[in-house]
Amino acid sequence: MASLYQPVMQLSGILVSLLGWVLSCLTTYLPQWKNLNLELNELEIWTMGLWQACVVQEEGGMQCKDFDSFLALPPELRISRILMFFSNGSGLLGLLLSGFGLDCMKIGERQQEQKKRLLLFGGMLFWISGITAIVPVSWVAHATVQEFWDENIPDIVPRWDFGEALFVGWLAGFCLILGGSLLNCTICSTEVHPSSVHYSVAEQQDQCQCLETETRP
Repeated sequence: MASLYQPVMQLSGILVSLLGWVLSCLTTYLPQWKNLNLELNELEIWTMGLWQACVVQEEGGMQCKDFDSFLALPPELRISRILMFFSNGSGLLGLLLSGFGLDCMKIGERQQEQKKRLLLFGGMLFWISGITAIVPVSWVAHATVQEFWDENIPDIVPRWDFGEALFVGWLAGFCLILGGSLLNCTICSTEVHPSSVHYSVAEQQDQCQCLETETRP
């Protein structure tokens, strides 16, 4: 049972981490980090992402315009770009290292210690990737809440609200951290199986019996 449990846990960790990495990449390029509904024109919805601002019209579809300058962006969007790139890169590196460390991979079967290190390092990279995905999403959400409840802004001025990309980013970070935890749990739960211990003891007894028969006159 234990021999089957560990590969299943490893495969589950890789699949969950892969899902989190895909969602993290999707979050990086989605333009719906912030949404803005205009009361004067309810047929238009403005959205803002890390790379562009878009307007969604009921009849004309979506029209987007890229930001002209990186330095002109708000601080939370500038830092979010960097952190999301770091999250995507560390997640990809974690997938590569963890893939070579899986027990089902035939590469390096005789180097189990090296495979465990790759699996452990890959799980840690998934943790880092998940944290660096949650931080920018939470920062933008916090800035949006502060701006929404800012009393210095007149009530007639439209307020930005949460976009769909924020929820996708939170889910991505959770999946990455969960996948890394599953991989590291398989390393911590590695124990010596009773069958192998029984086999080694029986082998030692056979060797002792052979030596006794050889030493007898």
